[in-house]
Amino acid sequence: MANETDAQHVHWEDREWEQMGPIMKRRFAWGERLMVAQIEMFAGGHVPQHQHDNEQITNVLEGRLEFRFGEDGSDVRIVGSGDSLVIPSNLPHEVTVLEDTKVIELFSPPRQDWIDSTDAYLREEE
Repeated sequence: MANETDAQHVHWEDREWEQMGPIMKRRFAWGERLMVAQIEMFAGGHVPQHQHDNEQITNVLEGRLEFRFGEDGSDVRIVGSGDSLVIPSNLPHEVTVLEDTKVIELFSPPRQDWIDSTDAYLREEE
């Protein structure tokens, strides 16, 4: 059981944004079993198809995104302000940024590739 000294108090304004090529910037915090990220994505950006063991919840605060799910990308979902997507583990997905967008994303367990900066598919210049 955690005690009161185990709590993390995150001051987002004190965390630096990490620029991820031309498509987005992010900052995140994590605990033992959960990660939360603030992400700003720029219109015209594209996150290539990928999948991960982590469950993902994407909450769109403003803007619009097109998600394509499945190996062939045939399951298309357009999400906008006030929408959320719950993405199960290992579901292939890609994202096209239709307009400048702000999201909060949750991952369980935390994305080790983000923590280690080994998420090459996000770091490539388009």
